Amino acid sequence: MPSSATAPVDAKPPTPPQGGIDGFFKITERGSTLVREVRGGFATFFAMAYIIVLNPIILGSAKDMYGHQLDNGQLVTATALVAAFTTLLMGVIGNVPIALAAGLGVNTVVALQLAPRMSWPDAMGMVVLAGFVVMLLVATGLRERVMNAVPLSLRKGIAIGIGLFIMLIGLVDSGFVSRIPDAAHTTVPLQLGGDGHLNGWPVLVFVLGALLTLCLLVRKVPGAILISIVVMTIVAMVINAVATVPSWGLTTPEWPGNPVATPDFGLVGQVSLFGGFDKVGLLTGILFVFTVLLSCFFDAMGTIMGIGDEAKLTDASGNMPGMNKVLFVDGIAVAAGGASSSSATTCFVESTAGVGEGARTGFANIVTGGLFAVALFLTPIATMVPSQAATPALLAVGFLILSGSITQIDWTDFTVAIPAFLTMLMMPFTYSITNGIGIGFISFTVLRLAAGRGREVPAAMYVVAAVFGFYYLMPALGLT
Repeated sequence: MPSSATAPVDAKPPTPPQGGIDGFFKITERGSTLVREVRGGFATFFAMAYIIVLNPIILGSAKDMYGHQLDNGQLVTATALVAAFTTLLMGVIGNVPIALAAGLGVNTVVALQLAPRMSWPDAMGMVVLAGFVVMLLVATGLRERVMNAVPLSLRKGIAIGIGLFIMLIGLVDSGFVSRIPDAAHTTVPLQLGGDGHLNGWPVLVFVLGALLTLCLLVRKVPGAILISIVVMTIVAMVINAVATVPSWGLTTPEWPGNPVATPDFGLVGQVSLFGGFDKVGLLTGILFVFTVLLSCFFDAMGTIMGIGDEAKLTDASGNMPGMNKVLFVDGIAVAAGGASSSSATTCFVESTAGVGEGARTGFANIVTGGLFAVALFLTPIATMVPSQAATPALLAVGFLILSGSITQIDWTDFTVAIPAFLTMLMMPFTYSITNGIGIGFISFTVLRLAAGRGREVPAAMYVVAAVFGFYYLMPALGLT
């Protein structure tokens, strides 16, 4: 798909490199501009700023084996601090517009699987160890070999799956669709709105925001996504001021009485690397580290591949130059998240919001990371953007990803088309990038063997498929 379809075109063409910033980040070389990068950095931040609120809620609601809970204020600081540090690091070292923050899914594993069996420092130590293993895999070249072994059609399936996944995230987080409670005794998992109907001001904000975003994209208005987020935040603030709104969800669109908050770094460094093994034993401890590792490894892998492809940073074979640097920073991020007690930090799929605004380099990360650093002191302002104003960006970008990749899958070769199909469906249906990749890898390996084409399957794919197979069998084997 031409780049013009994924990002509005500015009025003037890019100018030749003018200085150190342009040359260092290769802004002009990648067909971008400084304005686009700044725009993209802001869009990515607003699309993922919710993590400053959500991560403390997930971790802060759980107790360790001693009944201890993490302090919410300290979790907010830790979450923003590591997001700022790792996003800036990815921008400078990796030079890609991929922001990082505490990973959803991994933090649930830490809160619900690790913490109840040990102390919080022990649980975070497991996360740090997983980060060390990721860095070791990158240093040995194994992680990049695994990524390069994935066939191009399956890579496109991963990208499409991510597009569908973030569209579903946007619909759920906005309240446009919701989970039907188990009390309803139905096999239907989702419904329109909160009760089968679209009710309330927050949903209206999302609907108007989605229409505004799509109309601006159709008109190829520069800054379409960011304009929509800002406009709908203002609209939400006005509605909240004049109407009675029972709940906006995680964030309420109102100007905070005290916009400045003093950061509390009390959780940073509260880690015990090997204390967890004393609590649960060597085998269970290794499996815990493996579980965190697997989620971080493949969630990041799918996100990097999807965003890299959408940002046109991949070559003809679908490989991204400088991938090792990107993967190594991701490993550092996992360890840094554990060291700060904010759980594993990983690449965020919401970075596609910035890519949709035209971001193509790490300079967008400098903007996003800088905003997270500011959020350390201005958390109330950073979290005033309601999800209903930010999630239309995910809906629009999800479509752009899908439309740019679906025609590039070889649908005539069932041994790769079926795995790609399963991958793109399983990500939204299981609400997990890792599950989608795992099912895709296993089915690809099995189907190639069934077709008598086992020799065409790279050795790395056999290993990864076997690892995923073991991972899915762990509960049946009593190893979780």
